[in-house]
Amino acid sequence: CSIHVSPSMSWGTVWTRYAPSLLLVGLLGRQLGLQAGFQVVETANCSRWGTSSDNGLFEDGDIIIGGLFSLRYTPPSIDYSFMQQPDIKACKGVQNLPLQYIYAMLFALEEINRSLTLLPGVKLGYHIHDSCALPAWALKAALSMVGGNSFTCDTEPIPLIIGGSNSVTAQILSRVLGPLSVPLLSYTASCPCLSDRQQYPNFFRTMASDVYQARAVAQLATHFKWTWIGAVIADNDYGHMAVKESIQENSVCLAFVETLQRETIVNDATRAALTIQASTAKVILIFTWYTDVIELFHQLSNLNVTDRQFLASEAWSTSGDLLQDVASHKVARGVLGVAIRSTVLPGFDSYIRRLSPLLRPDDEFLKDFWQKEFGCDPNTNGSSQDASLPPCKGTETLEEVQNFFTDTSQLRVTYNVYLAVYAAAHALHSLLSCPERGNSPGNTSSCSLPKEIKPFELMQHLSKVKFTTPQEELFYFQGGDITAKYDLVNWQSTPQGGLQLVLIGRVDGFDLRLNDTAIEWSTGSNQVPVSVCSESCAPGTRKASRKGEPICCFDCISCADGEISNQTGSLQCEHCPAEFWSNTERTVCIPRQLDFLSFNETLGITLTAVAVSGVTVTTAVFVVFLHHRQTPVVRANNSELSFLLLLSLKLCFLCSLLFIGRPSDWACRFQQAAFGISFVLCVSCLQVKTFVVLAAFRSARPGAEALMKWFGPGQQRGSVCFFTSIQVIICIIWLTVSPPTPQPDLQIPGLKVTLKCAMASVVGFSLVLGYIGLLGCTSLLLAFLARKLPDNFNEAKLITFSMLIFCAVWVAFVPAYVSSPGKYAVAVEVFAILASSFGLLFCIFAPKCFIILLRPEKNTKKHLMAR
Repeated sequence: CSIHVSPSMSWGTVWTRYAPSLLLVGLLGRQLGLQAGFQVVETANCSRWGTSSDNGLFEDGDIIIGGLFSLRYTPPSIDYSFMQQPDIKACKGVQNLPLQYIYAMLFALEEINRSLTLLPGVKLGYHIHDSCALPAWALKAALSMVGGNSFTCDTEPIPLIIGGSNSVTAQILSRVLGPLSVPLLSYTASCPCLSDRQQYPNFFRTMASDVYQARAVAQLATHFKWTWIGAVIADNDYGHMAVKESIQENSVCLAFVETLQRETIVNDATRAALTIQASTAKVILIFTWYTDVIELFHQLSNLNVTDRQFLASEAWSTSGDLLQDVASHKVARGVLGVAIRSTVLPGFDSYIRRLSPLLRPDDEFLKDFWQKEFGCDPNTNGSSQDASLPPCKGTETLEEVQNFFTDTSQLRVTYNVYLAVYAAAHALHSLLSCPERGNSPGNTSSCSLPKEIKPFELMQHLSKVKFTTPQEELFYFQGGDITAKYDLVNWQSTPQGGLQLVLIGRVDGFDLRLNDTAIEWSTGSNQVPVSVCSESCAPGTRKASRKGEPICCFDCISCADGEISNQTGSLQCEHCPAEFWSNTERTVCIPRQLDFLSFNETLGITLTAVAVSGVTVTTAVFVVFLHHRQTPVVRANNSELSFLLLLSLKLCFLCSLLFIGRPSDWACRFQQAAFGISFVLCVSCLQVKTFVVLAAFRSARPGAEALMKWFGPGQQRGSVCFFTSIQVIICIIWLTVSPPTPQPDLQIPGLKVTLKCAMASVVGFSLVLGYIGLLGCTSLLLAFLARKLPDNFNEAKLITFSMLIFCAVWVAFVPAYVSSPGKYAVAVEVFAILASSFGLLFCIFAPKCFIILLRPEKNTKKHLMAR
């Protein structure tokens, strides 16, 4: 780095004056990875390093705003190092759109200078330079603008620069200008890294961060329910950021990711095209430059892949080269993309059309454009750089010219430049306004003069700027960013066979507004393309992830009984409330149907028939015994107890009918009481009969004659009443304190829920059953002891067999009852009642009826008493 100083300067003056420049060069060296060296050369001449007077547009004013644009481009074979002096002649090829950006800045400045409310009495000037798309040249121009008197030149330092045509250039400029607190306002830099206020506190932009366009793409995918997407991206931070923001954080799965590099674009594009052809994903996201997309579309066209729906980033969604590339038309039809928001600037079209070198003789940029557009030399002083061109006639005009420079129908980046100028103007207006003229009360700064503007003060006011543009749009910064606003565009076919750009919606922050009916899809159909790994699960099913596959790939499993899913794509099934159950389709909960052991069903009819049969048989036996009541068989062992036993058996058969039918409060109480008392009465009669048999044979022994007087008919009746009264007391207490009530058994799964008598007190029911079991076991034990007593007709044997059957039935009843679901538990209890009753009836009375009816010759006292 050479510093040219006057011979009369002292070394203290040199150090004081050039310390900021040395600091900037050191910072730049660290940014570019270079080593910085310094030398001081005595000279009396002043020249701006790397910025010749003809390499820009200049207009004096009270305040000068800097502008940096990449107007021309450098051929790839030419590479200039940072320290090499630039040759403007090597930078050729005026580009139409950047030229439009420059005149948008001039147009905005002229509007502001004419305004009576914005910066009244203050004229804004400009210094605009062409960086030739080289970051190093952009930096040199920026340093020359902010240097001012530090380079011993006469111009004032420029407090603000509008520039940074790409993110790399913006990062370099912001880092270098940061220590001087010079604000940098970019109109195209979109890297999310520039939102970091710690690293880039002086950076502002009117272009939204790429994060927001990636999220806008994700909103599109969500809107159209695309969950299985392929991605083709640039192999850099721009592409990988898109995958992270638009895919991974928005429940969208990637079928594949292909990266493209410019150095190997043909091979990369071929590989990506083959991947797209083989993939099941019908929607492809492309986040890369338009030049890469052209090659990719050519490869897809060669493979005849024309049914994919492409999502475009703003880097190529409005590319004129792609729209005009005939070879890509059959692939590119239906492209859906995010674009920088567009607008129309009133008066700007006529402003562009009126431009002429005759009216702007010092405008070198316009002269270069004139030479390219009209093929003539607009210089009238003979200073043409190309002597082969004929002089212009002076009648050339832009009125009929149609190109990107004159096309003002959809201004995108151009409008960003326009906004940047207005943001700078409003910040200057706020800075130059005195506190007593409307500034916030907390502002203690004094009024600034145009020539005394400090960049760091301007940066503070720029961060707080908030205004309404001439287009009635509210503008403000959030840190250094703005609210994201995008157009949604669609590439549609024209009658001539080409493609045109059609606006089909907008994105404002997180608000998506889209006209679905205006979209032309890649398939040519009006139906939205479907791009999913697995079809959405229908209502009644739920998603089940596949092991080792993305979450968008899943199987659909039917909901279990009692669970439903009433939405498409449910992640889990919901349990129905206890009173409801799922329908057959598992889509809605319906009220459960009450079920009980009914007289109308087969099982109920069968049990009823068996019970009635038992009553009939018991009645027949009763009639037989009554008719033959004077015979020895009937009179043996107290005929009164036999008749009482037959009556209790009839009650046992009848009480089983109480368990059939719809349970009610009284039915639940009465059935348990009838069941308990009837069986106790029955077993009591058997137990007393057994006592009588034992007493009769014991009294035959010497000295035991008085034993029978304790077991006479009165004592037998009293014993039966005593045993039965205990059960009656238990039932009364149980049914009074905590009676059973009819309740649906909701614990059993199924559409049908059993209405049964719920035992509110298990203790009461256990006492009833336990007492019956105690009497039964006692009777069994006594009958077993009396089974070998000498008698041709020993009733103890019959009681033993009957009690064995009785106990076996009720022992088997317990596990069967517990394991039986719903109404079948009631059927098991009815069956146990009937089985035990029939066992008692047949075991005790069948042999007697056999003798009475079929062997009357044995129905004698002599036969019964014979050994």
